Amino acid sequence: MKRRSLLLGAAAGLTVPAVLTPTAPALGATRPPAPTWGATVPAPHRARSTVPRRNLAARLTTLPTQTRQVIVVGATSYTTTYATLEAYVKVRGRWQPASSTLPARLGSKGFSDNHVEGVPTTPTGVYSIGPTMYGIAANPGVRYPYHRLVSGDWWNENPSSARYNTFQHSSTNPGGASEALWQETPAYTHFAVITYNMPPNVATPVPNAGSGIFLHQFSTSGGNATAGCVSLARDHLVDVLTWLDPALSPRIVLSPYAQLGRY
Repeated sequence: MKRRSLLLGAAAGLTVPAVLTPTAPALGATRPPAPTWGATVPAPHRARSTVPRRNLAARLTTLPTQTRQVIVVGATSYTTTYATLEAYVKVRGRWQPASSTLPARLGSKGFSDNHVEGVPTTPTGVYSIGPTMYGIAANPGVRYPYHRLVSGDWWNENPSSARYNTFQHSSTNPGGASEALWQETPAYTHFAVITYNMPPNVATPVPNAGSGIFLHQFSTSGGNATAGCVSLARDHLVDVLTWLDPALSPRIVLSPYAQLGRY
């Protein structure tokens, strides 16, 4: 479900804080380093840098041993649509902050432990980043394979389809709530797939369990609730996507703060 951001809450007008240089570089990358986190994002004069005051990644206990990058998207409750995104890198066995606290938005009905198709909640849990990143615009310099969207590129959100919850190029609509990805401007200028209800989290997508959960751009300049995805300001999103490195087996954790201990 979920792709495009809903306009609910758009008038809230989030203030975007400055992004900080990472305290530690990503380790193990075989390619040249990605641009310094936040280097292209000038701090608004009114914005104040916000360094995480607690190490959320240090509270996580279920991450794979090979994971050396993690994104934590947390919120104060299940029902809020406002969240923060914090990125961490593992250095010499310890999690170090790799970003400031970035404002994010969730589904218009907040978090859910039991997300289903058609309900605008963001599913809690620990997920991988899909093997391909996508976007209407050209590759901004991500480390993952990147597919620039063209007419006929869909995300199949038809629970009756054998290709439910997958990317599909087709001259016809796959049915159900399937999304015409190339038409979702500006939300899908660039996005990463969060592997909810798809491999490796499940062997085969479960019909009606939900589909199309992405990390994408705000649909409005002020920020807005989504239909189940996680959204960020454009420059912050590009920083996150270009920082993520498949060689470091990254994960994204979605949870109210009070429930982070179960992950």
